[in-house]
Formats: sequence, C-alpha cells, structure tokens
Amino acid sequence: MKDSYAFWVKLASTFALVAAFSMIVVKIWAWYVTNSASMLASLTDSVFDVVASVINFFVIRYALMPADDDHKFGHGKAESLAGLAQSAFIFGSAMLLIFHSVDRLKDPGPLNQPILAVYATLFSVLMTLVLVAVQRMAIRRTNSVAIKADSLHYQSDLLMNLAVLLALWLTTQGFLSMDGWFAIGIALYLMWGARTIAMESAAALMDKELPQEYTETIEAAAMSNPMVHGVHDIRTRQSGRNIFIQFHLELDDNLKLVDAHDITVKVEEAVNREIPEAEVLIHQDPVSVAQKTPE
Repeated sequence: MKDSYAFWVKLASTFALVAAFSMIVVKIWAWYVTNSASMLASLTDSVFDVVASVINFFVIRYALMPADDDHKFGHGKAESLAGLAQSAFIFGSAMLLIFHSVDRLKDPGPLNQPILAVYATLFSVLMTLVLVAVQRMAIRRTNSVAIKADSLHYQSDLLMNLAVLLALWLTTQGFLSMDGWFAIGIALYLMWGARTIAMESAAALMDKELPQEYTETIEAAAMSNPMVHGVHDIRTRQSGRNIFIQFHLELDDNLKLVDAHDITVKVEEAVNREIPEAEVLIHQDPVSVAQKTPE
C-alpha cells in the first residue's frame, strides 16, 4: 500500500511539473505577441503553478521519508505545509493580477494577433485535462493533501482557460474592456480557491478528525471479535500517507494480561485489514471500569 502511495504521488507531482513548464512557455509567447490582460492572467497563474509544482515535487519526496529519531511520527505533515504555501502563492498572484487588470481597464486597446492566444489557450486546456485525470487517479489511491491542493488549482485552470477564450472573442468583437474584467474575475476565483486549500491544509496540521466512516469501520472491526465488550474514545488523524488511530478496548475484568494482549493484537490486525495504512494504538480497559467512566 505504501509503495503504491509513493508511486502515485511521485507520478502526479512529476507530471504536474512537466505540464506547468510546457504551458508557461507557450503562454509567455502568446502574451508577448498579443499583449492581452486575460492571457497575462493565465500566464501569471501558470507561473505560480510551476512554483507550486516545484514545491510539491520536493516536499512530497520529503514527506515520504520514513520516520526517524527526530520525527517518530514521520514527515507527512510536510504535505500540508506545501498546501499552505500553495494557497499563499495563489492569493499573491491573484492580487498582482487585479492591479494589472485595473491598469488595463484604464486604457483598453485592441489585441495583436488574438488567434495566437486562442491556440495557446487550447493547448493549455488539453494539457490540463490530461493532468487532472492523472491527479484524480492519484487522489483516489492516496488521499494526498498536496495533490488535492494541486488538482484543485488545475481544475480551476480549466474554467479560467474557457473564460480567457471568451474574453478573447469578446475583445475581437469590439468589447475591449472585457479583457480586463475577465482577468479580474479570474483573480477573484483564484482567491476563493486559495481559501479552500488553506483551510484544508490547516485542518490537517491541526489533526482534524477523519470522516465518520473511518470511526464506524474501526468500531465494526473491533466489535467483530466476540471477546470485545465495547469500544470508546476513538481518535483518528492523518499525516501525509499515514493514518493514526487510537481507541480504548473494553475487555472482561478477569482476563489474564497475556490473554488481553492476544485479543488486542487480533483487534489491531482486524483494523489494519480494513485500513492497511493505519498505525493503531489500543488501550485496554476492564469493562466494569469503562462502564463507570463518564462519556
């Protein structure tokens, strides 16, 4: 399972880097020729895509490093830090784009060879569609926060590129100010995406509980052992590829310590069969004590 995680996050981060670099080269050429504000918006976004993808490329590899003496829970939270960095880059690029677009609105003008901008945008759409497909496969298999953040941004790129195409067409029809207005709209959309990424990354850094389905799966796995009287205080969190699970197991008062240990090992194995990537820590409680403990 962990080898699969490493393969998919490395594939997604590497492909994102290649796609971002190819799109930025094409957009620099198109913006230089056309002087379009909406094309500059798309170019600005791609520049920060490269920065974000470079961050992911190195951070994901760091996050995959095994636990060591200084990081006994692993390095997985580096992924969430990468997500926060991406949200900051996105927000900053959006602010700069708004400033440029306002200047463009003050002095709108016709575009030079807008068909070149159209070709550049269509190329970006094709590259982004392929990249998002790869990222979705990686997310389904890993649930990586960093890949989610990257994918969210590239999904917004699809809408942005369609908006750029519309802005280019309207500009050629004489609506010169539309170029600037669409650029501002794209910037606001990027800001909203940055907020979403920042909130999810912060939640992971703050050890937000995993979805309720995990708790239900853990409880069902534990209660499948006939020697278990109950389960309580289930806690879950995720750090990169690692899921950490803790809970209290309610066992018969008169069990020998060695028997309680054997039951606990079997419960841990049952949980790991359902959630293979989890590290499980179980505390054993006599059932009479557990029943007296207030919720």
